[in-house]
Amino acid sequence: MSDSTQQITVPREVRLASRPVGWPTQEDFNLVTSEIAELADGEIRVRNEVMSVDPYMRGRMSDAKSYAAPYELDEAMTGAAVGVVEESRSDKVSVGDHVLHGLGWREVAVMPADEARVVDTSVASASAYLGMLGMTGLTAYAGLTRIAQIKEGDVVFVSGAAGAVGSMVGQIAKALGASRVIGSAGSADKVAHVVDDLGFDAAFNYKDGPVAPQLKEAAPEGIDIYFDNVGGEHLEAAIGALREGGRIAICGAISVYNNTEPAPARATWPA
Repeated sequence: MSDSTQQITVPREVRLASRPVGWPTQEDFNLVTSEIAELADGEIRVRNEVMSVDPYMRGRMSDAKSYAAPYELDEAMTGAAVGVVEESRSDKVSVGDHVLHGLGWREVAVMPADEARVVDTSVASASAYLGMLGMTGLTAYAGLTRIAQIKEGDVVFVSGAAGAVGSMVGQIAKALGASRVIGSAGSADKVAHVVDDLGFDAAFNYKDGPVAPQLKEAAPEGIDIYFDNVGGEHLEAAIGALREGGRIAICGAISVYNNTEPAPARATWPA
């Protein structure tokens, strides 16, 4: 985001200009400058260094009822971020501390100190607190252990396997004793990364053809767990590949987030 060595005197922020219909476009957002506000007692001023851009944010651009409140038009968007404290009127947080908070999409954020958590960037990078040590890592762990209730020996299929959550799911599944972990991704480079760097047992490019036959080739005896980040065709293929007692953790359905009409189901299973 911003230059970490230079104090920002005219901070910028991203505001939602209009609610996207279909795929978001640049015209749906405005990059504007904001004023430096005076701090009240108990508040801190943070210069953001890294911010997270997550699939759930697409849903918040709509005003449809959901688990998270929609973004307001002509107001700065929000999201997880890590930054350094430049000014503090709280005895709980000191100038120079790095903090994790929820006011991303802006270069400078002002908030009550109680709404920020001090993190140690000497132990892990600032971005790690938005990934493996943040919401995405917790989502992966909770989805596997509490929702899917992974057991040693399970065969696990992960869609969006090169993404923030999916990449964690595969590694955690292997660490917890999965006998085979399969991922899908959208390019040859991502497939190679999933297998060579993340340690998945197999992966395929869903753009190479229908998902169901590629999944069957990777898991000929079926799967025990499907961790869904994509929905749509992936979910249908996974349902067809589930063995008796199989479980599905529904985390996301990014393939349909930009649809303007409900996606019809296709009878593509059993594979």
